[in-house]
Amino acid sequence: MRMLRGEAPPEGSGERRARLVWSGRLLVRRLPVLLIVGGVAFGVGTPAGYTAAPFFSAAPLVAAPLFALRGTALTALAAVFGEIWVVLYRGGAAQDHGESATEVAMVLAVALSALGINRLVRSADVRPASLRDVSAAAQRAVLPTPPERLAGLAIAARYVGARAADRSGGDLYAVQETPHGVRLLVGDVRGKGLDAVRTAVIVIGAFREAAEQERTLEAVAGRLERALRREGGRRDGVEQTEGFTTAVLAEIPANGPSVLRVLNRGHPSPLLLTPDGGLRELLPGAPAPPLGLGEMAHRPDRPDETFFPAGALLLFFTDGVTGARDLLGRYYNPSGKLRGCRFPGPDVLVDTVVEDVARHTGGASADDMALLAVQRPMGV
Repeated sequence: MRMLRGEAPPEGSGERRARLVWSGRLLVRRLPVLLIVGGVAFGVGTPAGYTAAPFFSAAPLVAAPLFALRGTALTALAAVFGEIWVVLYRGGAAQDHGESATEVAMVLAVALSALGINRLVRSADVRPASLRDVSAAAQRAVLPTPPERLAGLAIAARYVGARAADRSGGDLYAVQETPHGVRLLVGDVRGKGLDAVRTAVIVIGAFREAAEQERTLEAVAGRLERALRREGGRRDGVEQTEGFTTAVLAEIPANGPSVLRVLNRGHPSPLLLTPDGGLRELLPGAPAPPLGLGEMAHRPDRPDETFFPAGALLLFFTDGVTGARDLLGRYYNPSGKLRGCRFPGPDVLVDTVVEDVARHTGGASADDMALLAVQRPMGV
């Protein structure tokens, strides 16, 4: 988790460096597309004696270490077809046919080589992969699969580790039946790796205890706040002063299953999908800081209450979903993707989102993500 959505970044030199690094990375990821576009423009705007092949050859080579196999393959195809199009556009009459064929063959050979390079780069990345596996395994150990049915509600959850080893860990969810109804938690710890997993364990443990004992969601959030402060007091440096966890807590009361209470502490808002294909983003009535930064709050916690109709699906997710980018740097928009869709159950919903995010990014997500879906069946 990098920054709270909608929050202006600090103006320190470290943040400016981070912005420059991110801008540079974004430019590099767009470079294959720019090279192909540049090759087409060069082929159209120059005489037949000049070749655009270097542009088309460079694009898949740049893509190979940056993208997954699918992204590299798409870049390679675009480069080959771009070279062929330029040759056909120039007509061949003004240019030697043998030379044109050689240029196309060269781009094709480079494109195939780029696919091989991509495979070598991915298979040679053993140590980061093993680190990622350790973080992901530890994360799954603290995120047991919830029961498929709980107090008449259908439930499904998924955790997907990040592609990068240093981006795994910290996403969390928990579901619990209590005397006050079914209570749910989805959150994202600041930072990544095993330290974030350790904090996630503390948050989940505090939630399970508080969910049973506290009468209100506000009181549950207060217990989590105190648990994070105690944990921060045991740490040094930035983790002591800036450690926090974005979270959304929800409650479906035992005596009123058509009611839904949501308390959002700086987390992406959950989505409510109705049986007719409608979708509503459950935005908080007023913004609140993440857990661990409660002293910054301008008012006490106050849950938002909404109607939870029979057959409706409730989807929670972490910012690994909304922060997923495609090759052009565009964010994944779950609201736009899911609006108008109908799902038979929560398991199909979470699997659909996971697969759609993978398609959007062209491979594994750059950040880990956790999803939790709850359905109130018809007649409940």
